[in-house]
Amino acid sequence: MPASTRIAIDVGGTFTDIVTFEGASRRHRFDKVPTTPSDPQRGVLNGFEASGTPLSEVETFIHGTTLGLNALLTRRGAKTGIITTKGFRDVYLLGRTDRIPMYDFKYRKPASLVERQHILEVTERLDYAGNVLVDFDDESAQLAAVRVLELGLQAIAVSFLHSYVNPAHEERMAAILREVAPDVEVTVSSALSRELREYERTSTGVLDAYIKPIVRRYLSKLEATMGERGFGGQFLTTRSGGGAMTVATAKDAPVNLILSGPAGGVLGAAWFAHAAGYPNLITIDMGGTSLDASLVVNGEPLTYYDASFEGLPINLASLYIHTIGAGGGSLVWIDEGNHLQVGPASAGAEPGPAGYGRGGTQATFTDAALYVGYLGNDMALAGSLTLDRDCASAALQATANAIGMSVESVARGVLRISTTKIVGAVRAITVELGRNPAEFALLAFGGGGGLVAADVARELSIETVIVPPGPGAFCAFGMLMADVRHDYARTLIGLLDQLDIVSAQSHFANMRAQGDQALAEEGFEPAAREYLMAIDMRYVGQEHSVRLSIVDPFSAAEANRLKVSFADAHERAYGHTMPDQIEVVAVRLSAVGRQARPHVPREERRDGVTVEPRTTRQVIQVDGSLSEYRVYHRDDFQHGDRIPGPAVISEHTGTTVFHEGDSASIGAYGEIVIRVAKAN
Repeated sequence: MPASTRIAIDVGGTFTDIVTFEGASRRHRFDKVPTTPSDPQRGVLNGFEASGTPLSEVETFIHGTTLGLNALLTRRGAKTGIITTKGFRDVYLLGRTDRIPMYDFKYRKPASLVERQHILEVTERLDYAGNVLVDFDDESAQLAAVRVLELGLQAIAVSFLHSYVNPAHEERMAAILREVAPDVEVTVSSALSRELREYERTSTGVLDAYIKPIVRRYLSKLEATMGERGFGGQFLTTRSGGGAMTVATAKDAPVNLILSGPAGGVLGAAWFAHAAGYPNLITIDMGGTSLDASLVVNGEPLTYYDASFEGLPINLASLYIHTIGAGGGSLVWIDEGNHLQVGPASAGAEPGPAGYGRGGTQATFTDAALYVGYLGNDMALAGSLTLDRDCASAALQATANAIGMSVESVARGVLRISTTKIVGAVRAITVELGRNPAEFALLAFGGGGGLVAADVARELSIETVIVPPGPGAFCAFGMLMADVRHDYARTLIGLLDQLDIVSAQSHFANMRAQGDQALAEEGFEPAAREYLMAIDMRYVGQEHSVRLSIVDPFSAAEANRLKVSFADAHERAYGHTMPDQIEVVAVRLSAVGRQARPHVPREERRDGVTVEPRTTRQVIQVDGSLSEYRVYHRDDFQHGDRIPGPAVISEHTGTTVFHEGDSASIGAYGEIVIRVAKAN
């Protein structure tokens, strides 16, 4: 196998997905192996074995992992503390006074990642411009470092007031910590974010510190094991904000990995938008544990800086991904009102849905899909997993007995509830933001995306559903399209009409120098480097801002152009404009190291062919009746083929289902394009 082979591996909650791209032949293949929660490294190594590629022949390995996210979800991160400015001990615990679930009187904030006794103070103080008001007190800093050891803390987030303007005091505190407590992981907030808002910046630092020991150990161990097995190529990880970063950067700032896996699917969707001519896409990625919904608008994924985890803000670039607990392994349960519910708890990889025959006894979405006939045994999932309908039926029967319904009604009810939840997730990123979902095509991937896509589209009046090749491994495929990326920001507040152009240019020059150094250290030649600039603006007195791309160099003429562009962008985002003055909030720069992306060839077209099905299958409908669905294997199709509904299309990474009145064809890249009939 050629040395130009690139492999992407995405570790999900249930399955680990592998995409192998051979540079010489331009061919790629998809594989799946079960995730190994007890030892995540083993699942990755199993993925390499499934690819059939010796590690010595891998040029680039791109990795997406939910390890950091899972540590946060299960509260199994490091024992973390905060060191902050004297007098500001409670900034992190108080947070903001707004309530996201505004009308839920039962709401309780999730447990804090940091106990109050683990928040330490140091004498120092800067003003809003970064000038020193109170000198940094080395003695109190030394005492705080010693106290870190006494408390047995494993990680520390250093966050001083106004350090986003002047990081000198934070850097001095970090140096003392590394001298006094060298085994404690240290996160410096200004190294992650140079933007105002102390709480948001502190929260970002805490999230990073909380997962840093776990992620660093995992990546270091995996890197060493791969090296022992002959790997000498480039090791990259995908980042929440899109793009990739080197493993060294990931170990230093693991907070960028929290949405690492789902980001790959959005990157793949952006590539597909350009390649296949679908500039506006809604994506739904239904895996084993959750469903991620996102948008691609005019060929580009949406990025924002207001991400959060359980209400804790992450003040870093993140792709706009809305996640709900609606995956293939989502557990079926009965609530206090004797109503059927699905998720967010999941059967996970061990034992998995009852239909996997691995000891699971509680019904899941997968069991319902198997029982009604969407899934079958004509093709093994993940290459080796044969589903057991009897086990699925027994699990659903137990639920049916408990709620007093028929098994058929429970199974169809599970599918209906899941569809409704997914429709809600799509509405949250479209209708609630002023966008009409009917103006988009729906790109469905993940192992379960093709099972629900046609029903979701019908509910939202979306006419076109697209299922890419290897849908269950599409996130890993998208990782192959990732460029290395570093995002920088500087706070710069002032009226646009009075903007200090020299100061703005200085900020951009400093960020560019930082990006230049980072990319050079990672081996990117100047010709492979690109710099993308943006500016955040708002009307005076507003809390939220609008981000606009700008060109180099930043000039007075560019500032005038931004006035018109801001009004248009503000109206798109919020539905109105105002006569108020415009204020600049921050300037941003992304330093991008361009990677050689795999070339995916278009298939030759054969016109007018209607492929014969391999078999047929009886599928239970909403009213309990049975309908005959044609069953196809995806490998039988070529570009231009047509498939009438109702049909089931099986492949080893996923299954696609569409219904009476729907029709499908095969696109130039092997994608299934479904034309969805309107709802009656």
